[in-house]
Order: sequence, then C-alpha cells, then structure tokens
Amino acid sequence: MRKDIEVPKVEGVYVAVVNEYNDVYKTQDWNAYIINDKEVDLDMVLIVTSGYSENKTTSVFRKKLDKLPKKSYAKIELIQEDLFALNNTFKVSFFEGNTMFDKTYLFRKNTINLKALQPIPLMDVKGVLVK
Repeated sequence: MRKDIEVPKVEGVYVAVVNEYNDVYKTQDWNAYIINDKEVDLDMVLIVTSGYSENKTTSVFRKKLDKLPKKSYAKIELIQEDLFALNNTFKVSFFEGNTMFDKTYLFRKNTINLKALQPIPLMDVKGVLVK
C-alpha cells in the first residue's frame, strides 16, 4: 500500500537566512525567508521551525501563509545568533493546485555565518540558502 503513495519532489521553493539592517533598532539582524521561485502560486503554506543539538532543543515556531505568490518571498522569523550553534530545521508544507508538497530544509550547526553568504534568488541580497 505505501509503495502506491506518490510523494512529489519539491523544486523551486527555498529557505534562506539573510543578514540585513534593521532601520528601527539600528542593528544587523538575521532573518529567515521562504522563497517561491516557481511560476505558480503556493497555497496554505505551513512552516514549522526548531533548533536542536545533542543536548539542547529550542521551542517550536509555527507560521502559516494563506498564499505565497509566484516569484515572491516572505519573511518567516528573526533568528538570534545564539541559535547558529544548533541544527535549525524548517519543515515546509504547501499546496500547489490540489497536490500537497512537503520538504524539510536543514541548516546544519555553524553553517549560518558571514563567510557563507551567497546571492539569494529573487531577493537581490546575500544570505545562506538551502534548496
């Protein structure tokens, strides 16, 4: 029975952590974003984030977006630099038409840093990207 279930592969949806200036607090902040680089809108986007290591676990954060338009992005959350020493997971589920997609994006510990910055699709900024 389980072999009959088709699990579609997620393509064109990414999670990025970007270092950007906060005009309100005059600080450099790290923010997580979800990016829809597809030619179709995504519906009912659910994002569950958490961090973990061998002896530490963060609380779970959940975010829902009713719609993420094609070729766009949305902010997920602010990430404190203390969490970079942990593995950070972003479990993303969404509907494309009548099909549900699901993928877990993992930022391994200590991979979010200024030396790892690269161009981020659609955003015209540099950050750390997981495809």
